[in-house]
Amino acid sequence: MTDNSIFNSPANQSRQNIAAADIRQQKRLLRKTLSSTIQQQHSASLQQRVTQQQSYKNSKHIACYLANDGEIDPIQIIEHAWFNGKNIYLPILSPLKNSLYFAPYTADSTFKMNRFGIPEPECHASQWKKAGQLDLLLLPLVAFDTAGNRIGMGGGFYDRTLAYLQHRTQWKKPRLIGLAHEIQKVAQLERQHWDIPLNIIITEKQCYRAE
Repeated sequence: MTDNSIFNSPANQSRQNIAAADIRQQKRLLRKTLSSTIQQQHSASLQQRVTQQQSYKNSKHIACYLANDGEIDPIQIIEHAWFNGKNIYLPILSPLKNSLYFAPYTADSTFKMNRFGIPEPECHASQWKKAGQLDLLLLPLVAFDTAGNRIGMGGGFYDRTLAYLQHRTQWKKPRLIGLAHEIQKVAQLERQHWDIPLNIIITEKQCYRAE
């Protein structure tokens, strides 16, 4: 009988953390090498693929992100959603814990910087939404595999925010779609017990359905 404690030992956990950190560093550097022209091309291709998804078409409340650090840019998706009367939200840090709320984002939004220097829409807390109130969540990522596993920037904010999904077998909201450049794909990532797998990952070249 296999002793799972071997695989969950502190030493093994440390090796997994080092491996994830190496992948994170490699993929962050790689995506930063993409020229602005290539970034724009990828953004346009991404918009076409995402907006063809039935889960996008059926969604009224969609959370997205503002591209940073070489991330694939979803701005054309956001503009398409606005044009089609959908509500867009951006993640904001919870003032009380290390998780996320989602604030409405419009063309007229003003911003303030959070503690990581990332812009967040300025609005009253009464306008914030919890993840479970969204129909669709478009997530950034640093690396992914075709099984729906992702490596983010290392803060764990999305995993903590979406942890409730681990205990649900039905009525799982929101749908989770990861957005990335194709060069961010890896053969396989180690899934940790706190990881929340994605339903779909979409790049400029391909749609990977993990469900």
